[in-house]
Amino acid sequence: MDREFSKYDNHFLGSGWAFPVTFSKGNLKVGTSSYEDNINDSINIILQTRNGERNMEPQFGSGLQKFFFRKMDATLKGEIIVAIKYALLKNEPRISVKDVVVEYTDLYSGLVEITVSYVYNQTNTRHNYVFPFHVKEGTNLG
Repeated sequence: MDREFSKYDNHFLGSGWAFPVTFSKGNLKVGTSSYEDNINDSINIILQTRNGERNMEPQFGSGLQKFFFRKMDATLKGEIIVAIKYALLKNEPRISVKDVVVEYTDLYSGLVEITVSYVYNQTNTRHNYVFPFHVKEGTNLG
């Protein structure tokens, strides 16, 4: 009973296709996500989309790809934080971003770990989302 009540309380979080898109073998249905998972999928899509990539929504996305092959320093951290806060403010109205932390976890391979702390607007519930981002993409050419 508590599970059903919880779902009822979270209905405003929405539901939709899961990301990445998957299909089940047995009944050929598309994979879906709902509630908290749907918001995490939405954040993931926003952070992976380039600005101008969507024809009907040219401002959708974060444009993080412009930071590829950049020097990993404090300036880059600041630019990534600003880009993420702005993208989520414009494209995800169900949350309010409280903090974005950028950490250089592996300088050799260019791995940047981005932690987004946010609050659901209707319930003031806090959540975190961790997004792995590679600054030096394509450097594993043998």
